[in-house]
Amino acid sequence: MLEVMLPALVAALILVGIHGYLGIHIIARGVIFVDLALAQAAAVGWTAGHLGLAAWVAAHTGLPEAVAGYAIGFTATLIAAALFSLSRMEGTRVPQEAIIGIVYVVSSAVTILLASQAASGAEHVQDLLTGSLLWTTWPTIIKTAVLYGLLGAVHWFLRGRFFTISLAPKDAHARGWNIAWWDFVFYALFGLVVTSSVAIAGVLVVFSFLVIPAVIAFLFTEQPRALLAVAWSIGTVATLLGLLVSYLGDLPTGPIVVCAFALVLILAFAVRGLVRRGPQTPRTAAVAK
Repeated sequence: MLEVMLPALVAALILVGIHGYLGIHIIARGVIFVDLALAQAAAVGWTAGHLGLAAWVAAHTGLPEAVAGYAIGFTATLIAAALFSLSRMEGTRVPQEAIIGIVYVVSSAVTILLASQAASGAEHVQDLLTGSLLWTTWPTIIKTAVLYGLLGAVHWFLRGRFFTISLAPKDAHARGWNIAWWDFVFYALFGLVVTSSVAIAGVLVVFSFLVIPAVIAFLFTEQPRALLAVAWSIGTVATLLGLLVSYLGDLPTGPIVVCAFALVLILAFAVRGLVRRGPQTPRTAAVAK
């Protein structure tokens, strides 16, 4: 079991680490589906590369085909990042989520159209959705860990800017910061993460890693350090549960991991309800009546 599941476990925990942190920002900003949109934009790039664009770029640039494929996926997410950074429009009724939804829908349609031109298009789309965690290799894990470590260092260096813009945007405006520029930097870094994550775990799993631990964390606290601690803990537990059930039941890893995260979310809501009710004193009981 350990030989089969260890690479998948390590890869998943690396993804939980970076996405658990990014999810705090995404929930705080209220752009819940930005991950899906960026992931789907990356999927457009990966699909185009799969159809031969990566080979063409590699032939004309001298880059390895794998690097060319990654560059195409990241370019697609970079375009989406630029759109998102410009879509936080003040004084308009157009919400940023509308732009995010449009990017997601259009990217999904383009992915399906591109995949329909390949003999294995259906299988490729399924891989993009659910990923292939079980087939992750150690070289891929090492490269991903190094990349995410570097990106984590950048986020640590810029944490003051990012947390202020995410948790206290009015303060950022009051300080005269160029919000559109910093949003672009944030989403561009986010795009680097998503481009790698989608290739490993798929769109659905990556979305679960990003959103569900952060949602659970915000149910219980709003302190940045506590938010991170809860998100990382929940993500680790849900990942272990999903991989264990997948192995024991011989079930598809990606969908089972998503269901495990959903189960943990339901339990968190139940615990939140119990905590809010709590034991009532005679005085609070009288007020409740």
